[in-house]
Amino acid sequence: MEQRNKEQEGMTLLGNQQTKYPQNYDPNVLETFENKHPERDYFVKFNCPEFTSLCPITGQPDFATIYISYVPRMRMVESKSLKLYLFSFRNHGDFHEDCVNIIMNDLIKLMEPAYIEVWGKFLPRGGISIDPYCNYGMPGTKWEQVAWDRLTHHDLYPEEVNNR
Repeated sequence: MEQRNKEQEGMTLLGNQQTKYPQNYDPNVLETFENKHPERDYFVKFNCPEFTSLCPITGQPDFATIYISYVPRMRMVESKSLKLYLFSFRNHGDFHEDCVNIIMNDLIKLMEPAYIEVWGKFLPRGGISIDPYCNYGMPGTKWEQVAWDRLTHHDLYPEEVNNR
């Protein structure tokens, strides 16, 4: 049991049956746990197909799939807390580009990853879909160059879009 408590240190949401969904944007709901493989570089990817936010001008809902990929260092984001955090955007009014940058900035502050990228694939409104992409590589590391390379090449071979 002591080992289990160490593994769950700092995690209050995972397994909690009384989860309350935030009604407003709330980065404080995010929780982390220890990376058990900090000696190795590896990607963790989250696909979040039910993201919603509000247009800051019209108040109409915007729907997207948010892709979050990161290379952890010492801390990793706990997935249930990430789900609740993303849910907190449901009543939040911001442009698509702002949403992905806010998500990335909050996760950088939370985890201090070696590398992170956030890509939003928003459904069209008014006949236009918007797919903002942002990334970050820790300054002074090889990941800083990786971030620049991925940013300048991230959409050279876009997928065929036939469902939106």
